Amino acid sequence: MGVDAKTGMKGVELTDSAANRIKKIVAGEPGKIGLRITVEGGGCSGFSYKMDLTDTRNDDDVVFEKDGAMVLIDDLSLVYMGGSVIDFVDDLMGQSFQIKNPNAVASCGCGTSFSI
Repeated sequence: MGVDAKTGMKGVELTDSAANRIKKIVAGEPGKIGLRITVEGGGCSGFSYKMDLTDTRNDDDVVFEKDGAMVLIDDLSLVYMGGSVIDFVDDLMGQSFQIKNPNAVASCGCGTSFSI
């Protein structure tokens, strides 16, 4: 994982499992190009992740690709997510995308909100 030339910030890494799941989801959604992840204020720990399928690439998006899977993160959200690893977990507790964020000093039990 390197530093993005456009923003000068650390990148985001996709695991094989996350890339495979994103490709599978996007293949079943006509017109969608990838998974958009944004960081928003709120959540029980201060910030929360929002994930949506997207059909557009915005001017402020930084794109991370692996094996044909695309994740788009706006440069403001990337400030909070730089160096993160996005994984897809399928276990007894269920299926979910999980973000391992080295910038987070605390997170909630559900894993969808964090603080810096």
